[in-house]
Amino acid sequence: MSNGPAGHVARSTVRPHSETSRHAPIRTFLHTADGVAIDSVYNPGTVVYDASPPPSRDLVFVIAHGFTGDADRPHVRRVAAALARHGAVVTFSFRGHGASGGRSTVGDREVLDLAAAVEWARGLGHARVVTVGFSMGGSVVLRHAALHPGADAVVSVSAPARWYYRGTAPMRRVHWLVTRPAGRLVGRYGFRTRIHHRDWDPVPLSPVRAVARIAPTPLLIVHGDQDGYFPLDHPRMLAAASGDHGELWLEPGMGHAEHAAGDTLLARIGDWAASRAG
Repeated sequence: MSNGPAGHVARSTVRPHSETSRHAPIRTFLHTADGVAIDSVYNPGTVVYDASPPPSRDLVFVIAHGFTGDADRPHVRRVAAALARHGAVVTFSFRGHGASGGRSTVGDREVLDLAAAVEWARGLGHARVVTVGFSMGGSVVLRHAALHPGADAVVSVSAPARWYYRGTAPMRRVHWLVTRPAGRLVGRYGFRTRIHHRDWDPVPLSPVRAVARIAPTPLLIVHGDQDGYFPLDHPRMLAAASGDHGELWLEPGMGHAEHAAGDTLLARIGDWAASRAG
C-alpha cells in the first residue's frame, strides 16, 4: 500500500456521501498519518433516522478494540451490533492486528489509527462522533481526545491509568507477550497480533495525564469491580484527573473489557453517548 494522509480511503467502491453508503456496510483500508493501512468497517446502524434533520446530524460510534482483538473478532462484532441500535458504527483493526498492516506499539502510535477512523467517520457525513475504547483501546481513546481533538464524547472501558503496570498475573503475562521474543511469536501465531520489538522512545503521554486535557469533551469511564487486569485504583485515578467533566461507572460483578461488557451495559453506554455527544 502506498502512503497517504490520515483517513484516506485506500480501497472502496462506494463514494462516502452517496445514498448507498448511508444504508449498506462498507469495508475498506484507511491510511494513517504514518502510512499504515488499517482494515476498517462502516455499518450505518439499525436506527431509523428522521428524514427531517440533515443526515450530517447522525451519530456514529468509532470502536477501539483491546489488545489482540480485531474488527472480525466475535466480541468486537457483538459490541458493534449493540451500539448500532443507537447510531452508525465504525470498527477497525489496530496496526499489527488482523488484516491491518504494521506492528502493534501497544497503545502508542495506535492513536494515529483511531484518528484515521474518526476522520473517515466525519467524511461519511456524521457530525457527532463518539469514540468507545476497551482496555488498550480505552487508553487510546483518552490519548486521542487529548492529542487529536475531534470526538464529541469519549467512553473508556477497562483502561489502565498508568503504563508498565505489572501488579496482576494477567498483566505480567501481557508484558511477557510484548517484551520477550518467544512472547511475540505467541502473539503472532496464537493471537494474529504482530508486536513491535522496540521499546517506546519517547514514552507516550499516559492515560491519567491525558484525561486532564480532554475537557470540555464529555468523558465516561467504565470499569468492573472484578477486573482481573487493572484494579479499581486505575479508574479512580482517571476519574480524579478528569475533574468535573468526567463520569465514573464502577460496574458490580463486571470483569475486563469487551468480553465482560453485557448488552445492558452497552445499551446504557449508547444512551449516555446519544445524550452527551453534541
